Amino acid sequence: MKHSSLTYFLTGLSLAALTLWPEALRAADGVVPAQPLAKKGALVFSDDFSRAEVGPAWRVLWPALSIADGALKISQAKPEHSAVAMVKVGQKDLVIAFRFQLGAASSINAVCNDSAYKEGHGGHICRVSLSERQIFLADDKERLRHEIEEMKKDPARRGEVEKAVAGRTQSVATKLDPARWYDLLIEIVGDEMRVSLDGQAVGYLKSSGLAHPLKSDFYFAVSGHDALFDNVNIWAAEPTATN
Repeated sequence: MKHSSLTYFLTGLSLAALTLWPEALRAADGVVPAQPLAKKGALVFSDDFSRAEVGPAWRVLWPALSIADGALKISQAKPEHSAVAMVKVGQKDLVIAFRFQLGAASSINAVCNDSAYKEGHGGHICRVSLSERQIFLADDKERLRHEIEEMKKDPARRGEVEKAVAGRTQSVATKLDPARWYDLLIEIVGDEMRVSLDGQAVGYLKSSGLAHPLKSDFYFAVSGHDALFDNVNIWAAEPTATN
């Protein structure tokens, strides 16, 4: 099949745009709201780690945690589980902002839980996972229900699992530098979640489980070693006028 010079030009232009876009980020389905979902309401939690010890605000579930050069350092110490550091939030809708550096970690998870929710794995409600090549948004409430977890144990039910979790996640191709600091912003309002990296909106998910009435806790889970976090701020979210 012959291609016109215009086709080749547009193809080249598209590839150039991807190359020039910072860190080569692009949403899998290309549909990310340009405008914020939420306004920042009351400040729920804030930490800049300008001290020597982690302190009591962070509940350490799976060590090890420490303060290193004014940042929170989290490393996986037990092979059976990621390192986890948790804080209380007690809100339905949230705006979550923090700086991070991947370091030698294979992944970082920023997770909202409801400790009273017993119908799904670990009380997980939603998450944003970060790795060198992917940003992953997930409605954990709906994709990790106990009945789905049971279905996963049977390879013959793979099709049922795929159907049950369809539309509950979004993957964003990325290229993150493990040695570089990034700023992440997560907005959760009703059944929508929007993620921005260094001020660029890069991910969006709309799924019913996100509207769970309470996110009692927020935590970082790190697989691997020496991920760093700083300037963690969590606000109650208020919908924008257009949301």
